[in-house]
Amino acid sequence: MPPILEGDAYLSAQPELCRTLRDWHAAGTVVCSVCAGAFLLAQAGLLEGRRATTHWQLEAEFRAHYPHLALDTDALLVPEADLVTAGGVMAWMDLGLHLVARHVPPSVVQALGRFLVIDTGERQQRYYRAFTPEMAHGDRAILRLQHHLHTHFTRRQTTAEMAAAAGLGERTLMRRFRQATGFGPGEYLQQLRLQRARELLENRRDSVEQVALAVGYEDTSAFRKMFIKHTGLTPGQHRARFGKSFLPRANPCLG
Repeated sequence: MPPILEGDAYLSAQPELCRTLRDWHAAGTVVCSVCAGAFLLAQAGLLEGRRATTHWQLEAEFRAHYPHLALDTDALLVPEADLVTAGGVMAWMDLGLHLVARHVPPSVVQALGRFLVIDTGERQQRYYRAFTPEMAHGDRAILRLQHHLHTHFTRRQTTAEMAAAAGLGERTLMRRFRQATGFGPGEYLQQLRLQRARELLENRRDSVEQVALAVGYEDTSAFRKMFIKHTGLTPGQHRARFGKSFLPRANPCLG
């Protein structure tokens, strides 16, 4: 099932397509999906009791429609013998290499990757995940706190301080914040810090220690552990993969 780039056909009832998918699967066909295609595999009932992935931006929508299914949007590819799901649109290349690898030696896959200029090394979708918080939930008190956290994310803030900023009691804050954003306030604050850390690592020359301090971490070791936990990469690996290539500045005296 290919990606669906426009519209919401992946959410519409597709009885004939789903029947065909079930028939193919029952006949021994390896059924695969890329990006939103996973929704149709789920609709066909093929993901029951299985682990699957889709694009990380579709995670909330997938969980809303299929809350009982095991979704792993950190994974770029979830391969099983009879079902393979892939993450973002361009993950079809990883899917293609995986299917080729089922029939040829690894050296052939590596040669194919070199020819196509495709990275055949292990990748995860969480390397590419960006924090895009929900802001259109309609809870004005929670939105007020979100704006406060976006402005003051480098400061250490207690639950009591965040509740005061929202004008809510602490228990009410915890319940409504998670309901509105999908995160607890503390988790949300960590995501803001890590997103800013990614941006600094990608666009500036600052050391990892300087980046940690700039986003509110006094302990660089704690920052490294949290960064690895959420991205799957060390700060240095993230910079090497996604950062700008900083060329030495020309010496004006040399023309």
